[in-house]
Amino acid sequence: MKNAYWAYWLILLGIFIVVIMMLVQNLTTSSTQDYYLLKELTEASMVDAIDYSYYRKFGEIRINKEKFYESFIRRFSETASLSTVYTLSFYGVYEAPPKASIEIKSQSNALTIVGDATQFDMVERIDAIVEGNPLTTSTEE
Repeated sequence: MKNAYWAYWLILLGIFIVVIMMLVQNLTTSSTQDYYLLKELTEASMVDAIDYSYYRKFGEIRINKEKFYESFIRRFSETASLSTVYTLSFYGVYEAPPKASIEIKSQSNALTIVGDATQFDMVERIDAIVEGNPLTTSTEE
């Protein structure tokens, strides 16, 4: 019977550690993590939104706005924290030349210690431009 009590205590300790880790994770999201998340998502979404048929026809890089929005929001929702309130703002998304300006405001839950509520709000902004070599037609004589 003594061994069974040890098993119960180990399970209880494990649950306690998981709860503490979840609380700490909720408060340790940093500005650097949000910036790199925003940077990687913007880059991947812009590459997904490139209109290759337009590039083959005219030799200029162009993105599809709607596809960019869809890809960015889908990717962001897959990686965003469920315990944080986010506000996405898109500024100046242009198809040609491909440019996007995005702002993410994150508002975490309030941390209350001895009656003093503290809230951590972060704002990250990024401007992204897709560059490439235009198609050139060579004239061999």
